[in-house]
Amino acid sequence: MEIVYKDITVKNPRKNDTIYTYLKTNGYSENYLKNLRKQMGFIKLNNQDCIITTLVNENDVISVNVNPNTKTSIYSCIIPLDIVYEDDDILAVNKPSMLPTMPSKSHFKYNLSGAVLNYMENKIPNFVVRIVNRLDKEACGIVLICKNSLASNFLNKEENTKKTYYAFCKGNLTKDSIIDTNILTEINQFGYNSNKRKTSTISGKKAKTYVELVKNFKDYCLVKITLEHGRTHQIRVHLSSINHPLLGDTLYGEKSNLISHTALICKEIEFTHPTTLKTVKLSIPFPSEFNKLNQE
Repeated sequence: MEIVYKDITVKNPRKNDTIYTYLKTNGYSENYLKNLRKQMGFIKLNNQDCIITTLVNENDVISVNVNPNTKTSIYSCIIPLDIVYEDDDILAVNKPSMLPTMPSKSHFKYNLSGAVLNYMENKIPNFVVRIVNRLDKEACGIVLICKNSLASNFLNKEENTKKTYYAFCKGNLTKDSIIDTNILTEINQFGYNSNKRKTSTISGKKAKTYVELVKNFKDYCLVKITLEHGRTHQIRVHLSSINHPLLGDTLYGEKSNLISHTALICKEIEFTHPTTLKTVKLSIPFPSEFNKLNQE
């Protein structure tokens, strides 16, 4: 199988910089660099095969395999994809609600990752599914998938990707708000981590949620949400903590007669492209069930 390389011109190396230390200093992840060591030919210096501890000099050209990983070993499933955007580095799809993003014991053969693998494996035989933003099963919206390690390494840096969510919440808001409360995993009665999260003022991981009121309805509201940190269930936990749980969220709120699942969508994504460094903006319309809520 032909290897696809990316060329990196060495600029301002430190004294005794190796390929490893130079790439590490310039933001390449330890996991990616580890995979480059797997096979001779994954790294070249000035078009010659070399090892990762080779010294570099100004204007040397390092060529690295963009996909040194082993193919993702999950079940490939045939599920149609609603593709929002695609190029050589990025695939963006519109995930419907009730489709899990990742495989699990209960969704081993039915999930978005398996559908993406099925779509990509004929194009890239050793394709690795790299999800940038994982949406909860009940949430819908744009999911970014990177086609190679370098794109994934770049887009997983928080400053390179901005996600905008919309949600319908119980009750009415009177103003915009910022929820700045740590989030931690709840421990169940047997001492194990549960699926549920909660807020805390003394422990847990930092999380900040920006909530902008879009419109109030009779007994619920539409809000626009952006995040810092992006913790598991962050939007659901934070909105519930201020007594405005998302409609249909039975884990942090209650069952709703208006919608059969959590009313949350990742509607807009803006990212810096890992190759062109240009800004890419993606947006999708509300699904029909959200449009119905927006017209009440």
